Amino acid sequence: MNLRYFIDRPVLSAVLSAAIVLMGVISIFNLPVEQYPDIAPPTIQVYTNYPGANAETVQKAVIIPLEESINGVEDMTYITSTASNNGDATINIYFKQGSSPDMAAVNVQNRVATAQSLLPAEVTKIGVTTMKQQNAELKTFALYSRDGKYDLQFLNNYMKINVEPRIKRIGGVGNMMLFGSNYAMRIWMKPDKMAQYKLIPSDITAVLEKQNIEAATGAFGENHDNAYQYTMKYRGRYSTPEEFSELVIRSPPNGEVLRLKEVADIRLGDEAYNYSTGMNGKPAALAMVYQKAGTNASETINKIDAVLAEIGKDLPQGMEFVTLSDTNLFLKASVKVVLKTLFEAILLVIMVVYIFLQDIRSTLIPTIGVAVSIVGTFAFMSAAGFSVNLLTLFALVLAIGTVVDDAIIVVEAVQARFDAGYHSSYMAANDAMRGVSSAILTSTLIFMAVFIPVSLMGGTSGEFYKQFGITMAVAVGISAVNAFTLSPALCALMLRPYKDEKGNTKANFAARFRKAFNASFEVLTERYMRSVLFFVKRKWLMWSTVFASILLLAFLMRTTKTGLIPDEDTGTVMISMNAKPGTSMRESQRIMEEVNSHLSQIPGISYHANVAGYSFNGAGPSMGMWFISLRHWNERKEEGQSAREIIDQIYAFAPQVPDASLFAMTPPMIPGYGMGSGFELYLQDKLSGSLDNFKQVADRFVAALNQRPEIEMAYSSFETNYPQYWVDIDAAKCERAGISTNEILETLSGYYGGSYVSNFNRFSKVYRVQIQAAPNYRVTPESLNHIYVRAGNEMTPLSQFVKLTKTYGPQDMSRFNLYSSIPVNGTPASGYSSGDALKAVRETAEQLLPANYGYEFGGVSREESQTTNNVPIIFTICLILIYLILCALYESFLIPFSILLSVPCGLSGSFLFAQLLDLENNIYMQTGLIMLIGLLAKTAILQTEYAVKRRQAGMTLVQAAYIAAKDRLRPILMTVLAMIFGLLPLMTAHGVGANGCRSLASGVVGGILAGTLALLMFVPVLFIVFQYLQEKIRPVQMPRKGPDWAIQMELEKIEKEK
Repeated sequence: MNLRYFIDRPVLSAVLSAAIVLMGVISIFNLPVEQYPDIAPPTIQVYTNYPGANAETVQKAVIIPLEESINGVEDMTYITSTASNNGDATINIYFKQGSSPDMAAVNVQNRVATAQSLLPAEVTKIGVTTMKQQNAELKTFALYSRDGKYDLQFLNNYMKINVEPRIKRIGGVGNMMLFGSNYAMRIWMKPDKMAQYKLIPSDITAVLEKQNIEAATGAFGENHDNAYQYTMKYRGRYSTPEEFSELVIRSPPNGEVLRLKEVADIRLGDEAYNYSTGMNGKPAALAMVYQKAGTNASETINKIDAVLAEIGKDLPQGMEFVTLSDTNLFLKASVKVVLKTLFEAILLVIMVVYIFLQDIRSTLIPTIGVAVSIVGTFAFMSAAGFSVNLLTLFALVLAIGTVVDDAIIVVEAVQARFDAGYHSSYMAANDAMRGVSSAILTSTLIFMAVFIPVSLMGGTSGEFYKQFGITMAVAVGISAVNAFTLSPALCALMLRPYKDEKGNTKANFAARFRKAFNASFEVLTERYMRSVLFFVKRKWLMWSTVFASILLLAFLMRTTKTGLIPDEDTGTVMISMNAKPGTSMRESQRIMEEVNSHLSQIPGISYHANVAGYSFNGAGPSMGMWFISLRHWNERKEEGQSAREIIDQIYAFAPQVPDASLFAMTPPMIPGYGMGSGFELYLQDKLSGSLDNFKQVADRFVAALNQRPEIEMAYSSFETNYPQYWVDIDAAKCERAGISTNEILETLSGYYGGSYVSNFNRFSKVYRVQIQAAPNYRVTPESLNHIYVRAGNEMTPLSQFVKLTKTYGPQDMSRFNLYSSIPVNGTPASGYSSGDALKAVRETAEQLLPANYGYEFGGVSREESQTTNNVPIIFTICLILIYLILCALYESFLIPFSILLSVPCGLSGSFLFAQLLDLENNIYMQTGLIMLIGLLAKTAILQTEYAVKRRQAGMTLVQAAYIAAKDRLRPILMTVLAMIFGLLPLMTAHGVGANGCRSLASGVVGGILAGTLALLMFVPVLFIVFQYLQEKIRPVQMPRKGPDWAIQMELEKIEKEK
């Protein structure tokens, strides 16, 4: 279609642009908002509990059968498991990015079903749960009693009864983990009374099975012609401690009745006493909400907040909800900063355009082009299933300086026609479009093509590149459409020549400013042209600079720090604590109170909640952790109040807590990749040898890591010296007494480990009935002398059959890909990137790990280790694709090199800026560099395209290159300065999300400065060289039609100067 069609029909052009804007506006309100695209791999969690079992028993009896069945399920990448001394068994299965979470859950569930017959009866009774759950928290919150009026048991069960069911009904919630337990009917048996009546725990279990039952008792008058029918109703299961107290254990003929209350104390207690929680020194029920795989995190959190706000209206006086960590808080603050930057960038770009064009009308046309392109891109994002996230917003910020380019080219070409003597806006616009349409189309195609190969990459980084790249490519594509339709139509309608038909100009401020600016620009142009001629005469200097920049680029790429996502201050800090092995829950609480006293003195902390009995590395009475909510970023502007500085203060007081080791960290930047930032790896014992030997290897490895300057702290909570007792049963004595080993173990388990034996209904829920010896009967190993087992008609102390041997063992046991493993976590030292830390881990492992020991990264470290080496490949693919497209456009295999050889200079400038500003080569910088390749190629095309046309019109090589460089200087400088000024707000960002902003903007600005300087100086010279070589192969072909009017004038001018 002839582009004059749109100039002749400005209303049609306006309607097309208005339609694009309208679709974009509608899409804005429908797009989901999230921090990053849904890039975390689907994760399925399998959980169960083996009451009373230690970690080794749980691993052998539960974990291994389940792992053997699950291993190899379709699309699985790796599998981890943890067994704890409290009987918990947890298996996490990770799947390929892009796999269906629903199919993954079904496949895992089917595999679990095949292993059910191999599991202990106690486990199958409790059940094995399979959940679609990402391995990252969405939100952590507390139900808090500010005045301490309500105890922890009440708060936990209020949460269980009134909050948890509603939270779990939210679509995106995978699981809600409450650090507390349900109510349970606790039957605290008295072993001395039990022995007196010759009872053992199985007798109590049998009584409950007989009497605590539900039954369907039928009806009177059913199936009869009687006038009335009456339904019978049995009282069913008991529900209060008083009712359970009256259970009949024995009723001999003499009329005496032995009831449960005579041999046990019955209380409404907790199902388990594994955790103890508090916040700011007061009781608090804590809960962590996990995301369901494949759902939108931000949307889910908004629904959770709405539910909590609704429930909060009906809370008893003195209770309130407190948010401890919430990924939406950082997201909203970051999006606010980026949107502010977006508007600042638009204003700065408009200012730059006005300075160069010196006309409000001329400035308005590119401004309209920016608005149409940016708003219209939202429509495509909605159609493609993208979200409004930090990557797409950054793409739009960068696109501002790029999309204005096409409109600038059109307006500048029209103004050039006015300067050449045109008086008709219509003719100037029509003639200008014939001259620049080819360059606009070519440069736009090249820019969009850069993002094609990276958008086809798989994995996490591929999703990053795709959403960033395609968003930007579409914005540039819309800007090109706008440049072919609305911009020329507006030029024909709005622009007017600066001079009237007599050659006079208006004597106003704009005219005076234009005259002064043009005079200054003429001086700059003359100096520039002398520089071009300098390099034309000294081509060796140009070649030396190009090759030096390629070598410098290779060196800088190898030495620049690497990473995946820059760490940010998310407003949350977490601490994991490990007390000395064997520390009781009560002692751990005392230690945590000591730490709380230090935390309360750190400015910048709003709330600090603690959990005794749980950490990110496992569960047990000697473990603990804190969720620390920092004040809002606006309230933490003073020195020493950033998340990083608060972690440093935590490590500063840690030596004052000698009874425990502390490890502080921030949440991961990408939800779904573990629970904390830093690096995560698993040491593996591939021969399943001695745990003590494995522990020694791990200790040497962690100690060596802590000696590396790249690592601030490496940490492993694994210990094998938890005090335990080895239980041996004397089979000979059992045989003589007429009792089986199984009966001994059942009695031991019933008294010490406890048993889940029945159920009861209360508060519209079903709860468990637990039996166990009262705590004061099972304090020391000597208590076995007072715990009796029934041997025939006599009661005999368990100590007669049970031999205890003091030993040591682990609190938790882990496996990674079916090998015994020890988790190791760590954080990079200040001034070093995560990539530096991973490199240090690799080098240390090569030096220290013996044969048959290995390691694998987990979480985000695994993804980073697999993606950070892709940068050279990505650049190569982009350059090859650009080269092929240019070859097709120019019908030459040589001329494209005049464009491509300026790109390494720009890339080396980016890496040089990164090193000077102490930034890392992360996913932000890489996406900016990919855009930079397209931008530099696009800008170089403007020169080369003009030079080719002038060469075809009959100019010499030097004349064609010289005039093209001179004519294109103004639009190139406008484009470059618009891009640089558009990125200045990002480059100078501080506060929320500042690290990502600076990584992206600094690399692009450095590359644009170096690349633009190189292409302005070298592209004319490179064109002369490669066009000369091309003409040796294929002489230049003169066009059938005469040259463009502007080119004809340049030819005439050259003839006059001869």
